[in-house]
Amino acid sequence: MYCIKCGVELADSENRCPLCGTVVFHPELPRVSSPKPYPDQPEPEERFSPSGIMFVITSMMLLAAIVCLICDLELNSSVVWSGYVIFGLLLFYVAFVLPFWFKKPNPTVLFPVFAVACILFLLYVDLKTGGRWFLSFAFPVAGGVGLMITAVIALVKYLRRGRLFVFGGLFIILGAFCLLIEFLADITFHSAPGFNWCFYPLAVLCFLGLTLIIIALVPPFRESFQKKLFI
Repeated sequence: MYCIKCGVELADSENRCPLCGTVVFHPELPRVSSPKPYPDQPEPEERFSPSGIMFVITSMMLLAAIVCLICDLELNSSVVWSGYVIFGLLLFYVAFVLPFWFKKPNPTVLFPVFAVACILFLLYVDLKTGGRWFLSFAFPVAGGVGLMITAVIALVKYLRRGRLFVFGGLFIILGAFCLLIEFLADITFHSAPGFNWCFYPLAVLCFLGLTLIIIALVPPFRESFQKKLFI
């Protein structure tokens, strides 16, 4: 007999298709014991250890950071440029290497770690350059964006429905956040007073957010939108 979904040949004793998983149901055929038409495929053995590879990558990046620090100290007798390289390696490690240490990485935990690393990098740049813009601009902006993205990741991960509402609300909040960004920029960098540019992204983001919310509220629009985007 054959699978009614994918057409693969099945043994009479099969209860489920080995290819697509469809349940086999033929009440007119008696169940008999017979050999399977295809041999069982053994699981391939692991030839390498993922943790070992991660350890090697971590060691290489740590060695690169130490070499940069030593070269900087030898050439300049102080930390001039190596700090930027070390923080760059740290950001790369947190974003692309750290998730592979876990079998099931949780983005709601890993992204805040990356956001904290970015904030620390901005603090280092501010201290090295003496800009005095970290507390009044970089920290609230980077912290606010990090909190919003973390909240969206958590909602999308743990909510089975309502994702269009989540993204629609995110667009509207980001539009309103542009007002705060321009306000903080005016205070920190003493630019032209008043709101000059923030209303343009506010209008666009609010339009996109309201569009997604309307699509979510109208079932035909929502179903068509979800089918086209596979969400």
